[in-house]
Amino acid sequence: MRLGLIGTGRIGAFHAATLRSLAGVDRVTVADADAGRARALAASLELECAGGIEELYAAGLDGVVITAATSAHATLIHQALDHEVPVFCEKPVAPDVPGTVAVVERAASGTVPVQIGFQRRFDAGYLAARQALRSGELGWVHTLRACTSDMVPPPASYVPTSGGLFRDCGIHDFDILRWVTGREVVSVFAAGANKGEDFFAAGDDVDTCAALLRFDDDTLATATATRYNGAGYDVRLEVCGSRDTRIVGLDDRAPLPSAEPGRPGPHPTGPDQAGAQGTGPGANAVAPGPAGERGTPYATFLERFHDAYVAELAAFVDVAAGRAANPCPAAEALEALYVAEACDTSRRTGLPVAVSDVRSRRAPGAGVTGSSR
Repeated sequence: MRLGLIGTGRIGAFHAATLRSLAGVDRVTVADADAGRARALAASLELECAGGIEELYAAGLDGVVITAATSAHATLIHQALDHEVPVFCEKPVAPDVPGTVAVVERAASGTVPVQIGFQRRFDAGYLAARQALRSGELGWVHTLRACTSDMVPPPASYVPTSGGLFRDCGIHDFDILRWVTGREVVSVFAAGANKGEDFFAAGDDVDTCAALLRFDDDTLATATATRYNGAGYDVRLEVCGSRDTRIVGLDDRAPLPSAEPGRPGPHPTGPDQAGAQGTGPGANAVAPGPAGERGTPYATFLERFHDAYVAELAAFVDVAAGRAANPCPAAEALEALYVAEACDTSRRTGLPVAVSDVRSRRAPGAGVTGSSR
């Protein structure tokens, strides 16, 4: 199989190395607006390098992976569809609802698959929680608690183009809550705060947020996110039912030091050790300590979800080859974006927001919806 990759930054480099290692992948060709960066990655991984997008497609592709800047995602997806090449694109589909809707409608009108990168769907813990809920082991669910907590904030230059904390980070929780439960969010009430660097407020964003979600079966969920979690990179989901509970992300490297006597306390790492890009002690995985001890807490998303990212791309190879159904079509990403948009509106207005109100503002066409849940 011949695959292309567009965008050779941090996640692009990681995906390129993964694609190179997958069974059945014979050739990986990379391209980037920064030609020098693309050549350097190709040389380091012994991959091919294209001088531009058209040259990439002219080489003949069976699938393409898009890891370029957010602002380019929609255009690059449309280009892949123009060439009738199956496409995997990291979230988001587009920076806004209209751009996302346009991709969803284009994909729905054809047969070329567009898979969006919500890697938590491939994480073993989320898969197990979903199975436990849907098998009836947990009884009926009364509460869900989701969190996404970065260890250190992103560079100031990232914030104005990130889409904001709900769209950039919270959207992963909104997608996985829908996927685990099989239910739709009907209303939200959200708030945000800034207690860190001034560049968040200057970029019309917040560094910490919280949302209360109500689902269509009256289940309640909370979703929180922050850019300043000094204990480590913390992503968890608690699924609490009338019979039992499951907690995703509660492993030996979860950054959860106990305040209880006799239990493992704080680990000697934090934002000062992690560095501006989360590259400190936690950046290299270590084996968990002896029973009762904690391993080095996760510092970055690439550590926490390494295996999920690999499984996600392996799934895309099967989708592109026609061996499997699309596990995360663009319509799923649109539904998560609607929730993120509702949360951001609620944060700004201080009022509850119905997701249907956000959905009614969609453009450019009629209501294309779909679910792989």
